[in-house]
Amino acid sequence: MTTAVDDHAADAGVDRPAPSGPVRLHALDALRPVCALAVAGYHFGTSWRLDGVHPPGYFLPGAAPVLIYGFLGVEVFFLISGFVICMSAWGRTVREFAASRAARLYPAFWVAVLITAVVVTVLPVTGGLPVTGVPSLRDVVINLTMLAEPFRVPLVDTVYWTLWVELRFYLIIACLIAAGLMTGRGIRALGTGWLIVAVLAPALPGTLVQTIVMPGFAPYFIAGMAMFLLRGDRRDCRSWLLLAGCWLVSLHHVTLRVEELRPGFAVPVWPALVLITGAYAVLLAVALGLTDRLAWRRLATAGALTYPFYLLHPRIGYSLMRTVRERTGWPAWLLITATVILLLVVSWLVHRLVERPLSPWLRRRLSGGRPQVQ
Repeated sequence: MTTAVDDHAADAGVDRPAPSGPVRLHALDALRPVCALAVAGYHFGTSWRLDGVHPPGYFLPGAAPVLIYGFLGVEVFFLISGFVICMSAWGRTVREFAASRAARLYPAFWVAVLITAVVVTVLPVTGGLPVTGVPSLRDVVINLTMLAEPFRVPLVDTVYWTLWVELRFYLIIACLIAAGLMTGRGIRALGTGWLIVAVLAPALPGTLVQTIVMPGFAPYFIAGMAMFLLRGDRRDCRSWLLLAGCWLVSLHHVTLRVEELRPGFAVPVWPALVLITGAYAVLLAVALGLTDRLAWRRLATAGALTYPFYLLHPRIGYSLMRTVRERTGWPAWLLITATVILLLVVSWLVHRLVERPLSPWLRRRLSGGRPQVQ
């Protein structure tokens, strides 16, 4: 998501709307591509069978034990989302907020679904992949809604699962806006209650609670929300306590995630704990304004490429690398490097030719014609 937000954020501690005057947080633009490349490193470097038989670790024995930790990029994306979405929602109506989010997510997503469907149809790859098979026309159409998971329709690409998580978070924020509780007190109360239920959720019966609460990822969204409040008031002790609680719960969930990995080699837990703690520290520095002077405009372009790259990289990358390897025998490191570069170029084209012209138009249409800052 784009991070045009208020320079002073909002005086969240006293529940006043944010003043006008958007500014871009370039530090977030720098953090996003790092996360996206980390996730790509995890997918390309550890989580499939490059030749249909051997995992990439077989070909990259030195790099795979490092790339495995790229799965944390998703957690950091959720952490960023909690922070930025509060800024995006502050002072807006439900319609304005929904228009902003839909305009940001859907244009690139529609194109990514179509491109991915075409590539995997032209270059079908089977064996040793997280997802195989050519998607049907029905699957593609339902995927375009971004609601394939609740409709129990196969995803065109596996990374789309994170969008269903994001949409549920947006719905929670929309309910907060509708209830008139998009205030410092409201955000804090929501975050505190949500974290408590998320901790207790594994003991609660039924899948509905799990679906709404998202216990595995709730700490990241809530932590981002707490950091939003701290941007408005560094002396907000309750938000500091909420943030500390989220961090501790996150350490537990990261430990469980590492224990679930089965890459064929040992994966120590401690690097993951250090990395997620570092991510908390970096975003906290952004929230407290320590990086506000960072104003390298090229970072904005890098940040803009993140979303289309994330959507395009996994299944297209698998198809391209398997096909090229079978025809050329290129080594794994060269295949991965060339694929990442190619997908970054395609991502720039999607951003330049699709997102930039279509997103503002769609936002105006959905918001009733009122100009908005995204």
